[in-house]
Amino acid sequence: MYAMSAYAALAEPHRRRILDLLRTGERPAGELVKHLDLSQPGVSKHLKVLREAGLVAVRTHGKQRVYSLRPEPLAEVAEWLEPYRMLWSQRLDALERHLEDNP
Repeated sequence: MYAMSAYAALAEPHRRRILDLLRTGERPAGELVKHLDLSQPGVSKHLKVLREAGLVAVRTHGKQRVYSLRPEPLAEVAEWLEPYRMLWSQRLDALERHLEDNP
């Protein structure tokens, strides 16, 4: 059981940005700091939340802590979002039909 849900962790824009950076592969904490407009302690706090939510994994490589994305918790979020995707898809289809019928 995780201390924070993936939903709560994803609510913060900096944490979403960290996940975006990790989509392409694992990165050391210092590299994440370089890409964000945050201090090292600030990034560390966000990484802790993401770890506690199960969204990232960490391993030690020498003196560095290297973070990677754990996609499994995102499957729950994707499943929850599916009905909303269907809703938007239906609305976009209706808009497309309207635009085709009314050039």
